[in-house]
Order: sequence, then structure tokens, then C-alpha cells
Amino acid sequence: MRRRGNGRKEPKRFKNFMKHKLLFVFFLIILLMCGLVGRLIYLNNTDGQRYAKRVLSQQSYVSTALPYQRGSILDRNGTVLATSKKVYNIIFDPKVLLTDPRNVDDTLAAICQVFTDVTDAELRSILDKNPDSSYYVLRKKQEYELVSQFEELQKASKKIKGVWFEEEYERIYPYDSLASHVIGYTSAGDVGTWGIEQNYNSALNGTNGRIYGYFDAELNLKRTVKPAVNGNTIISTIDTAVQQLVEQHIDQFMEEVGADNVGIIVSNPNNGQIYAMANNHSFNLNDPFDLSKYYSEVEIASMTEEEKMNARNHMWRNFCISDAYEPGSTFKPFTVAAGLEENVVTPDSTFLCKGVELVADRRIRCNATHGQVTLAQSLMKSCNPAMMEIGKRLGPEEFCIYQDHFNFGKKTGIDLPGEAYGLLYDASKMRTVELATNSFGQTFTVTMTQMVAGFSSLINGGYYYQPTVVKEIIDDRGTVVDAKEPVVVNETVSAKTSEFLREALYLTVQEGTAKPAQVPGYLVGGKTGTAQKLPRGNGKYVVSFIGCVPTDDPQVVIYVVIDTAHDPERVASSALATTLASQILKDILPLLDVYPEGDIEYRVDLPMKEEQPLVDEDGNPIEPEEPGFTDSEAPALPNDLDNMPEDTHQNEEDEESEN
Repeated sequence: MRRRGNGRKEPKRFKNFMKHKLLFVFFLIILLMCGLVGRLIYLNNTDGQRYAKRVLSQQSYVSTALPYQRGSILDRNGTVLATSKKVYNIIFDPKVLLTDPRNVDDTLAAICQVFTDVTDAELRSILDKNPDSSYYVLRKKQEYELVSQFEELQKASKKIKGVWFEEEYERIYPYDSLASHVIGYTSAGDVGTWGIEQNYNSALNGTNGRIYGYFDAELNLKRTVKPAVNGNTIISTIDTAVQQLVEQHIDQFMEEVGADNVGIIVSNPNNGQIYAMANNHSFNLNDPFDLSKYYSEVEIASMTEEEKMNARNHMWRNFCISDAYEPGSTFKPFTVAAGLEENVVTPDSTFLCKGVELVADRRIRCNATHGQVTLAQSLMKSCNPAMMEIGKRLGPEEFCIYQDHFNFGKKTGIDLPGEAYGLLYDASKMRTVELATNSFGQTFTVTMTQMVAGFSSLINGGYYYQPTVVKEIIDDRGTVVDAKEPVVVNETVSAKTSEFLREALYLTVQEGTAKPAQVPGYLVGGKTGTAQKLPRGNGKYVVSFIGCVPTDDPQVVIYVVIDTAHDPERVASSALATTLASQILKDILPLLDVYPEGDIEYRVDLPMKEEQPLVDEDGNPIEPEEPGFTDSEAPALPNDLDNMPEDTHQNEEDEESEN
């Protein structure tokens, strides 16, 4: 330092080059910092998650799936039929707990205090055998109340360490076995099995979230959560109250009479929606593998695994869509409809029934000698010769066209898995005898859903609606994501033909073979059927009734099928089906807002004549037999008969007249 005259030192001054050097260093540092910040931003945007995981992994890092909630299944009125309840798995972390042995006693005591089925000895054994484990599932499916109690203890004491909870969902069916074949159940991993659960599996399932976490220096779990996306909710067309009543009537029938199979469908003919679908082999959806309802403990214990699985498959099988059988006389309205549409008959047509008809080399009998009958009476009296005459006038090609027109031999497209096709004759292979027997519902097979969908089109003005069990799909916020509008697959008959059939079917219940189906105060119309199963002459029958209410404006269709009733005196009696249908309709119609009305005004001409008894060729009376073939063998079923399922139902005959 230089000294001034007064002796003081003069401070050094920054020279220009020093200022420039300092500024250069300053800006260089700023530039480097900007580059570092820019690099961090780039890495965070492009690979931030991977680096975050790497950083977290260097601490005590955990990552677990955050499960979505599978969507619920509701009935048409919002009643919950299936839902998923949140439960918790207790995750024990010995590695974290043992980092400070002073916390062990308090932690184990807290666990045993809340979760009383866990013992101190069990926990200490886990610590001894798994000291390096960070993930040990101590208990599964714990209730929220217990988890909440434990979390309160954790908040109150910092000495409770190494325990956390993993969420998952448990599928719950509040009504156990109600509509079990329609709803279906889920197996591990939210995989739907049977019913709506299977058919709408992807809509019901959501997407898992993820929890990333680590334990900090104080062993507190710090979390980063990517939320799960929940599944959609299915609103079905099923009416819980109607379904319950139908199943109650099936249970009562099984107790009083019994049968190999009983199937019932209740639907809306004006949009294809199914109100109820049930059979007698229901199962508990909360325990779908349980066979105790049908077998004793001794029987189950004696079964092989293969036998158990066969028994379960039979129990899970939906008779209403998966079994095919000969429809019998419930098919006769379809034959009449085809004849009217092709103008080979008119409402004024008449037919002569002599009790037995010779077709080629076969003698085919009716249930009585009806004499001269009108077209309406041919349905009322269930006259086979009248149907055979209509079939003859149509010819094989036209007859088969109408079978196809009503979607027989095809899947209806109902939104349930396991639907069968049924077997039909090809026109080129249909001989005179097969045409005759097909005309009254013999030697081909159908499913219940095919019959319900086709019959609905006969009485609703001619519109064939695809049957469905789902009304709409909504997300977890209640927004409709898929409204299932009615699907018209085909127009089958004219309004005029439909009107004639409604009146003829009404008269069939009022004055014909289906009298037991009457419900006081209601206009019920319908047709009965009695079908003998293969092999012919084995004494096993499928009896049925299909009908609608009210006949002047049908709002409800019911179809009852009883396969091999256990009462040998009534095994071939269609009264079993008509009576059961009447009992069900009486209970469910008010629930469906269908109320009693007056009588219908007849528009068809019904000159009733007294039926004549059967006589042989010499005019001698013979005992009435069940209608069908007089020969020992009827024609076989079409095509691949040998490939049909063992429980497929066959028939031989028409139904008997019921009083």
C-alpha cells in the first residue's frame, strides 16, 4: 500500500482486468447452474419415475399394487346383486422392526391386542425365521374396523413399527344363490366365471394403481400413490322380487313333485329384457364349489376329483340357455304363423282330424279324433293332423325358411355364456315324415331362449328382439357409458297374424288344453307341450307351457319347462307346467305393474264340435294313447345326433288335453 503525505496507506484498487475476470467466473457459475437445472428438468420429464425408484430403492423401498374395485351388478331397480368389499391384508416387516429391538415388544403387543387370532409366539417365530423379510403376509381379508383400531395405536405410539396394510377387494353376493346362473361368480384375480360376471368381465374390471413407498430415518412409511381406476357397474334387467318368487315356486315344486330339471324364464316381449331366469340347480355364489346342497358329506367324501367337477359343472350349467330339447306342441303357433304368412291357410281354414294320419309308411296319431276343426281350434285342441296339413302345404323349403326366420338352430345372441344352438333338418334332407313331425314340434331341438324370443315376436306384432339380461353400464361416478337399447333382429310376422295368434292362444287357455294356466282377472294366452325324451318309450317326458299376459297387449311372457317329473302318474301331464305358470303369474304380475282386467272380445269363429273317440279300421273303439307315432320308432333327430350332449332333451309326442 502506498502512503500519502499524512502517512496513511492507500488501498489497492480493482483494475479492469480483475473485474472482467470476476464477472467471467460469476457468469460461468450461473451458466453451469442453469445447465444443471435444465438437465434435472429434462431427466425428471423423461425418466423421472425410474430415477425416483432408484433413489427410493436405496432406502427401505416398498412397491405394491393398489387394487381397483370391480364394478357391482345391480337389478333393474338398483338392488345390489354383486359387489366388491374392501378388505385388508396385514403386512409384517421383520427387517424394519428388528432395526431397533426396543420396539419389538410394543409392536407385538399391539398386534395381538387388535388381531386376537394372532399370538405372540407366532410373531416371534416369524421374526426368528424371517429376520431379513420386508414383506410377510400375516393375515388376509381383515375388516376395516380392526385396521382402524391398529392405526390409532400406531399414531399414539412411535414404538409400533414394521406393520402396514395392503388393500384388496372381496366379491360379495348379498342374496347368496339368487339368480346364480345369470350373475355368475368370480375366481382369483377377478376372473368372471359364468353369467354376467364372465360375459361382462372386461367392463366390470378396472385398472390397478400403485403405491411407491419407503421408510424414512424414523421408520415412518412415506408413500407416493398412483390411484386405481375402478370398474364399471352393470345394471341388469333382472327384477329381484320376481326372481325370488320364481325361485321359491321352483323350490316348492321340487319339494312336492320333483324333476330332473325345471327351467323358467319371465321376460318383456316388447324389448327382449329378461325379468327372471331360473332353474332348480342353483348354487351359492359366495361358495360356488360347495356341493352340500345336493350331496351328503359321505357322498362328497367318496367322490373322486373328476366326479366332483362333473357334479359342479352340472350345478353351474344354465338349463335355460345351454340345454336343447324337442319343443313339442309349444311350436305349433310357429307353424300356424308360417301358414298364415304364406297364405296357405287363412283364419277361416278348416281341417279334418280322424285321430290317426298315414304319412308315407308311418301312422301318426293325435290325442283324440277332433273331427272338423278351424285354424284357431287346431291350436286350442292341439291337433296334430291340422299341423301336418299346414306343413305339407308349406313344403320343406318354406318350412325350413321359417324355422330360420325365427332364428331356430342359431344362437339368439343373449349376453350370457354357454348358449346352445339346437338341431334342425336341412330342407334337402327333410322327407315327408320329418316335415310332418317337425310341424308339431318333433324331431328337432330348441333352447328356452330361442322359444321365448320367437314366441315374443309372434304376439308383439312381429318384432324379434334379441334377448338380454343387461339394461345399461355406468361408471363409478354414475355416468351411463353404455345404454343397452333394444335390438330388433328380424320382423317375423305381420300385425294381422300376430293378432290372430293372440286371440287363439287366449282361447287355448280359456277353453282348450291350457286351462290350468288361467289367472283370475287376467287375459292369459299360451300353449302347452309334452315331449318324450330319447330313447322313445322310456317313460321320460319334457312338459312345458309358454304364454303371455295380457293377450290384448302383451307385457309379460312366461315359459315353464319341466324335464322328467318324478311323479310317475303325472310325468307326461302338461298340467304340471300350466299350473306352475299360473301360480307364478298370480304372484309376479302386480310386481311388474300388470293388473287384472276384463274379458277379451272374441274375433275368431269357433264352431265347437264334440270330440270323437279313437276307433280302429273296423270302427271299434280303442283306448286313447299318448299322441305321436303308432309305430315303435319315430324318425331320428337331424344331422349329428350322436354328438349331442347327454342331457339334451328329446320328444315324441304332443300334449294331452287338460281339463
